[in-house]
Amino acid sequence: MEWWGVLAAVVGGLLLLWGVLLLLLWRTRPPDLTVREALRLLPDLVRLVRRLAADRSLPRGVRVRLWLLLVYLLSPVDLVPDVVPVLGYADDVVVVALALRSVVRAAGAPAVQRAWPGGPAGLAVVQRLAGLGGD
Repeated sequence: MEWWGVLAAVVGGLLLLWGVLLLLLWRTRPPDLTVREALRLLPDLVRLVRRLAADRSLPRGVRVRLWLLLVYLLSPVDLVPDVVPVLGYADDVVVVALALRSVVRAAGAPAVQRAWPGGPAGLAVVQRLAGLGGD
């Protein structure tokens, strides 16, 4: 098999994986999430991450993961460049979801509820992504 065939197979597999992960993320949203709340979810998530990263009551390892997540989001270097339609921002969604799942489980639901700047539907999405349930 030529090198380009292997590369095409790897890229195809990664695209399929990203698609499955995006589908799973879409399914975690609550049915009452409005378009306006969905659009506000990203700024609310950034504020949540910043607030949790500054919370000295959380373990140092959790705060370090949050700061690394913020650096990744602010970095111009991504797993998939943002100029690639749809997939360019999809990698950010997947990285945020995986990092939040880890951090929120370690920090606990009360810390997330204290730091959440948005509405209840957005908090429910975060809690579902983190596997905490979502009310």
